[in-house]
Amino acid sequence: ILNVTNHISSIERRNEAKETREMLQYDNKAFAFFALSTISFYILPSWYRIITTFYRAFGGLSDKDVGAVVRTSAESRKAATLKKETKGVSAISNTPFLINLGFTIFFTLLFVWLVMQVAGGEGELNSFDPFSILEIDHGADMKVIKKSFREKSLLYHPDKNPNNPAAEAKFMMVAKAYEALTDETAKENYEKYGNPDGKQSLEVSIGLPAFLLETQNQNMVLIFYLIVMVGLVPFCVWTYYSSSSKFGEKDVMYDTYSWFHHTLGENTLMKSLPEFLAGAAEFRKRNSPKSSKEKEQIGALMTKVRGNMQKPKYNHPVCIKGNVLLHSHLLRKTDGLSADLAEDLKFMLKHSTALVDAMISVCQHQDNLKTAITCIEFGQYITQACWVRDSSLLQLPHFTEDEVKHALKGKTAPKTITDYRDTPDASKRGMATFTDEQKDDVSLVLDKLLPDIKVDTKVFVDDDEDAKVYEGDLCTIGVQITRNNLEKGNQAGLVHAPLFPYPKAEAWWIILGTKEGKIISIEKIGDPGKIVKHTIKFLAPKVGTYEFDLFVKSNAYLGLDQETTVSLTTLDNSTLPEYEIHPDDAELDDEPTLFEEILNANVEPDSDSDDDDDDDDDEPVASSTAKNALLKARKAAAAGDDDDSDDDEVEEVYTDK
Repeated sequence: ILNVTNHISSIERRNEAKETREMLQYDNKAFAFFALSTISFYILPSWYRIITTFYRAFGGLSDKDVGAVVRTSAESRKAATLKKETKGVSAISNTPFLINLGFTIFFTLLFVWLVMQVAGGEGELNSFDPFSILEIDHGADMKVIKKSFREKSLLYHPDKNPNNPAAEAKFMMVAKAYEALTDETAKENYEKYGNPDGKQSLEVSIGLPAFLLETQNQNMVLIFYLIVMVGLVPFCVWTYYSSSSKFGEKDVMYDTYSWFHHTLGENTLMKSLPEFLAGAAEFRKRNSPKSSKEKEQIGALMTKVRGNMQKPKYNHPVCIKGNVLLHSHLLRKTDGLSADLAEDLKFMLKHSTALVDAMISVCQHQDNLKTAITCIEFGQYITQACWVRDSSLLQLPHFTEDEVKHALKGKTAPKTITDYRDTPDASKRGMATFTDEQKDDVSLVLDKLLPDIKVDTKVFVDDDEDAKVYEGDLCTIGVQITRNNLEKGNQAGLVHAPLFPYPKAEAWWIILGTKEGKIISIEKIGDPGKIVKHTIKFLAPKVGTYEFDLFVKSNAYLGLDQETTVSLTTLDNSTLPEYEIHPDDAELDDEPTLFEEILNANVEPDSDSDDDDDDDDDEPVASSTAKNALLKARKAAAAGDDDDSDDDEVEEVYTDK
């Protein structure tokens, strides 16, 4: 025992013991708790998302929830495709989901292993127990204590365990445990404070695994730190920033907005819009030709649609490919597309709604009313797979060009889809070869699905006593859209568009513009109720009579748009009765503000007055009140009274500042 004590008392061993005790602050069990907490932040929301995805894919969602509604037989194919893509195995077979699932399973297994590590065995960061360290029973006599100490000290002696920090640490703990049970002072400290060295200060540090401090692992830890902190973390931050910084409003890329600003103008034609849409930044990577075979397919497809295409303005492969694919959709010539080209077209159509809305936003920024209306109508063409020369009757299910030609024959033939709807059923042409089911589909679309709207407008000023509008008033134009063929309490369903591969909600664009083609207001209203109300507010112009154009345009249907003229007469506001201020309110203008009261409280009264010396030398000078002084100062400022001494003081203060 004496030899052991002398060995421990050496300076070298004391320094090593101190370093070893510091190493014990990094506890594997504490690190396990830290790792469990960190991993739980990932696996809990990830499992929630995975379970939700499985639930939605296998019975959690109805066909209506995914937009796979079948109201007519023409929608059967679209509904089947939507169900296949959004439900079942297809919904969970996408790459991002599978990658996330793999990571989640891995971290879940790691989480379980860490829980088992924590649950089994005692951690190193426990309270000091000399009996546990010496592996003896509580209350053991001195003979048992000395025997256990001899055995443990020989077992963990540093000379028998060279270059073993763990053995050295255990050796020090054994010595300290023996001291706590044999030395009276150490024993008293242990019983009183739980440590033979006396009262200890509380130390809190992050849980790290002990192997990080081992000498042989230093290079590995340093390399790992450099890879994570210098490489991986900056790369993740750069990737996230570079990706998120590309997108603006409505998740449209800034490059796309810039492209639309460059291409759209005051006289943009409808036939130019497919090419402009094809050049959007969202399509540039996907629509880059991948092989010579694909170029040949694009060339063959261009031959079919060239007659209805405007001469391309941009001879770029991305624009050409996207332009040809969009025309194949608009002209309903997609049957010959390869699987890859069909997927590229679906990708473009998926983003078309947001991109057309971005076009309209650019037109609003440019104040081009005509081009904005053209872009809205372009969105209608994309939704219904029609083009500029097509009749609006092509929106009806099972109608082709042959049925349209037959329906439009005769002098009294309907010219638009609304005229065809108003035609008696017995007089409707074009359905001679239709089955009863197909005829029922046409009747359902005309009577129920196709909106039959009435637009009412009203011009007024909020909280005004009369209906007159005066110059400078905040004028309000109230617009009310009534769906005549929608029962009260019901809501409009999805747009009937069998050839548009995604569900689309019905909405209305309400545009107010001047006769000169300037935009006052343009907004998209998606209220599905029977009555849709919208207000447009603007300042009434100068005295005179004005006429504005009000457009109500569908976001998806052709031939249902309405246009009306809103008249506005503004009167001279000088004829209005003068507003009289209440005397109590008038006195408030003379009251000093809080700042002025504080400022006047710090101003010392002037002891002499030049005016009083000239007029009344013998009359005593009365001190003026704060209010009179304030009024005098205001009057002097209004009259432009500039005193040289005051100017000097201002300049001095300004210089000091």
